[in-house]
Amino acid sequence: MYQKLNKDNLFLLRQVYRDDIQFRDPIHQVNGIEALTRYFDNMYQNVTHIEFDIKEVVVSKHNDQAALYWTMSYSHPKLSKGQLINVEGMSQLKLDDKIYSHRDYFDLGQMLYEQIPFLGGLIGILKNRAAK
Repeated sequence: MYQKLNKDNLFLLRQVYRDDIQFRDPIHQVNGIEALTRYFDNMYQNVTHIEFDIKEVVVSKHNDQAALYWTMSYSHPKLSKGQLINVEGMSQLKLDDKIYSHRDYFDLGQMLYEQIPFLGGLIGILKNRAAK
């Protein structure tokens, strides 16, 4: 679904998420399908391109949890001069008949901070110093 999802078909979220979905990522925490739909609508309005490449899916023994390893590619007119940005991440999904908990893990610096002029350079310097 995520590979097809865009601003024009957000109704697809209801097919896989429960009404009481709890969604969390490093920036936001959203409760309920209406709030999640607004979150995705806002995200799609602010980017010029976004797609997810699912690299691996690991499902628990009882089929009640899954881990998705992915690369998100997106572009935003105010970040990295509008060029494509790649971010690797992982989603933990908990489900019964539908997904009721979705938590994303990714490097917020890679996604956002490193893409901002001056701040990105400063973070690069700090990373180099920490690696020594």
